[in-house]
Amino acid sequence: MIRHGPTAWNSEKRLQGHTDVPLSAEGRAVVSGWRVPAELEAYRWVSSPLSRATETAKLLSAKQPEIELRLTEMHYGDWEGRSLPELRQSLGKEMADNEARGLDFQPDGGERPREVQDRLRSWLAEVGQVAEPTVAVSHHGVLRALYSLATGWNMIDPLPEKFRWGAMHCFHVSDGGTVHLDRINVSIELT
Repeated sequence: MIRHGPTAWNSEKRLQGHTDVPLSAEGRAVVSGWRVPAELEAYRWVSSPLSRATETAKLLSAKQPEIELRLTEMHYGDWEGRSLPELRQSLGKEMADNEARGLDFQPDGGERPREVQDRLRSWLAEVGQVAEPTVAVSHHGVLRALYSLATGWNMIDPLPEKFRWGAMHCFHVSDGGTVHLDRINVSIELT
């Protein structure tokens, strides 16, 4: 799994969700400085349909990725375009209580992380059945949901290790679709 490159909304710390915010010029430059290991060139490349992910996949693989709808970012509903600090300030205790729900956290009009996991499960089952090495370019919310599936992390406690930009996160998917964490934050940035 690789998270898409930076967008203007990332730099402004705004929730993007399903809003199709493209890579920024800076984001394209950043991704152009990433290099995946040579063996990944032969892997199957799939991507979320959102342009920030598909463009990242194209820049890294030099080919058109397969589009996978189940890799779309978590839907933040009415909160898309807003920042977490803004939401925490305006919603106060309501926001704190919502965040304390972990996998059942739900933005107004949006999707819960548990629902992201539900759509990932069917995709993982297919990946495991095909047993073809796969690189997926997706989003932070999807990566968090996948990490939770692989490790049992409840999304209430802090993430044990923050996901870094310019890194790939390696998971093993069994033929039944069960996912296990191999390692995270494997750098793909040029030194």
